[in-house]
Amino acid sequence: MKIIKRNGAEVSFDIQKIISAIRKANNEVSVDNRLTEDQINMIAGKVTALAGDLNRAVSVEEIQDFVENQIMDQKAFAVARKYITYRYSRALVRKANTTDERILTLIECNNEEVKQENSNKNPTVNSVQRDYMAGEVSKDLTKRLLLPPDIVEAHEEGIIHFHDADYYAQHMHNCDLVNLEDMLQNGTVISGTLIEKPHSFSTACNIATQIIAQVASNQYGGQSISLTHLAPFVDISRKKIRAEVESELQDVAVMADTIDRITEKRLREEIKRGIQTIQYQVVTLLTTNGQAPFVTVFMYLGEARNEREREDLAMIIEETLEQRIMGVKNEAGVWVTPAFPKLIYVLEEDNVREGSKYWYLTQLAAKCTAKRMVPDYISEKKMLEFKVDKNGEGHCYTCMGCRSFLTPYLDENGKPKYYGRFNQGVVTINLVDVALSSGGDVEKFWKIFDERLELCHRALMCRHNRLKGTLSDAAPILWQYGALARLKKGETIDKLLYGGYSTISLGYAGLYECTKYMTGKSHTDAEAKPFALSVMQHMNDKCKEWKAMHNIDFSLYGTPLESTTYKFAKCLQQRFGIIPGVTDKSYITNSYHVHVTEKIDAFTKLKFESEFQQLSPGGAISYVEVPNMQDNIPAVIAVMQFIYDNIMYAELNTKSDYCQVCGYDGEIVTVEEDGKYIWECPHCGNRDQSKMNVARRTCGYIGTQFWNQGRTQEIRERVLHL
Repeated sequence: MKIIKRNGAEVSFDIQKIISAIRKANNEVSVDNRLTEDQINMIAGKVTALAGDLNRAVSVEEIQDFVENQIMDQKAFAVARKYITYRYSRALVRKANTTDERILTLIECNNEEVKQENSNKNPTVNSVQRDYMAGEVSKDLTKRLLLPPDIVEAHEEGIIHFHDADYYAQHMHNCDLVNLEDMLQNGTVISGTLIEKPHSFSTACNIATQIIAQVASNQYGGQSISLTHLAPFVDISRKKIRAEVESELQDVAVMADTIDRITEKRLREEIKRGIQTIQYQVVTLLTTNGQAPFVTVFMYLGEARNEREREDLAMIIEETLEQRIMGVKNEAGVWVTPAFPKLIYVLEEDNVREGSKYWYLTQLAAKCTAKRMVPDYISEKKMLEFKVDKNGEGHCYTCMGCRSFLTPYLDENGKPKYYGRFNQGVVTINLVDVALSSGGDVEKFWKIFDERLELCHRALMCRHNRLKGTLSDAAPILWQYGALARLKKGETIDKLLYGGYSTISLGYAGLYECTKYMTGKSHTDAEAKPFALSVMQHMNDKCKEWKAMHNIDFSLYGTPLESTTYKFAKCLQQRFGIIPGVTDKSYITNSYHVHVTEKIDAFTKLKFESEFQQLSPGGAISYVEVPNMQDNIPAVIAVMQFIYDNIMYAELNTKSDYCQVCGYDGEIVTVEEDGKYIWECPHCGNRDQSKMNVARRTCGYIGTQFWNQGRTQEIRERVLHL
């Protein structure tokens, strides 16, 4: 069994330390009030058993809580007082400086909490360590000086989660929908250098990657770009190449179709080079936060403005899919699955049925999903139903990063606008804690729910107010040079925070466990489903109320818990103990999702979750867990076609692993040892994570640097839906 110390370091459990701590408190009281040695050993034994029952690494605070309770159970109140007093005095000493030890353990790479915090960051790398060090200082400032104490306390207790507190001290925001079209067509400035409109497709791709890197270094969330914005440069290159070919062959009698054929062949080669630039630059760049840019690439034929552009966009999409199917080479030279860029493919009438014009692209997308887990799929049909503006017109557009969706918006000319907009930040409510705090009393549930939602409201306004007054000079690439706006130097971004230009998100987690506790049934049960839907509707109603109050677009967001799923689960166990079916896992369920252990087929799951996705306008994604589908592409296509007709945004979770020790390329599994989950190659037994490539979908995006114990258990327990 493992113990997580206060500085984040993981050590082996030692019962003698418990016995020693009890003895110290015992020796401080009179002989008549002391525990016997047998009682001390019995207390230590019970604490060991309680910690073992949790089936995960236990924090020092949890162990101390167990010790206190067991001493009290022995009626040794004088000893308990001494133990509590000593514990409190040590807490006061630690409170004087909460960051030094965590930073030191971080630098020495023995801080387990930090090592498992982000599945796409390698904590042994200097740039990542520098980001984490800055984050620890920022979190310390945020907790001590910048946030109200009750919000900090609620965050610490897992009642809410104040996302990205490590960036809160700075005036930074969450996600972006980058206006790549404006920056490429009208020019931009990068690091003080004017970048004019590119004169070829390959140059446009190179500039796009530089923009991606700059944007990633000036915000902390995901960003998305559209391949449509690169499509006009294909024809620019075509004309340039054709002129070169004509010049080369001016003294040779050739037919026009020969010139066309040579031109198109060279154009295809340039498209290939341009897409390679995007793929390799994105996966090899390290931004200021120590990881590859968290970028999503949108592939939507319906965005093209004319038939020529549509055909050119189809070529770009085809090449993007072909290269992702191939993957990237790891350090051993083996083709593996990269985490980024995330790809989204829009299913539309022109590509979703056999015989449709772009059916070949959908077949290619299915092949890519089966091998590399991307692209994910947006249904144009369903999105046009869900994303309707005030004029009653539907719109189809990409999310920002993995799932954060903007609300429909019309500019001052009454035209729809999505590119150049952003999200201000997220605060998540722990629905499971609301339910457990009510004790199952429905009336009390709604009362506590409203209290917690108001806490989230105030926390979200803290986020908003932190951004108010931010000067455009803080991030010129975003605010002055086109990524989000073209404000003047010295101008504040305030006007972009109101009126729906940007959104701010109320996140939620654990709808399944909340419903299970309150009704005794899964929310997939017909009797429990109305309660679950009423919870969702209530949060939407609150967002509408806050929007009217502040003229800010509050939007409900299905939180993609990563490390927080483990934190929430531990906090629930500390506050309420182990409750079967509710708190007996080291994770809680993301957003509205069906529980990962529930047996349900892919089509039923997607149809069921579509109702909840519609009630998460600020962002949500559904998934189905599938086995290796590379030899069953028709089944993948069947799921894709079902997505088109039934749900707005979904993905298929496959596996894509490789053992660098023995060359095994099947599924690398988890084994349990000493209360901890460890990744192991089933072929050779390799457990060295630095010598294996494991890619898993965790929260809408792919993780490749492994996960905390809660998320690992969740991955381990997933059932197949197909």
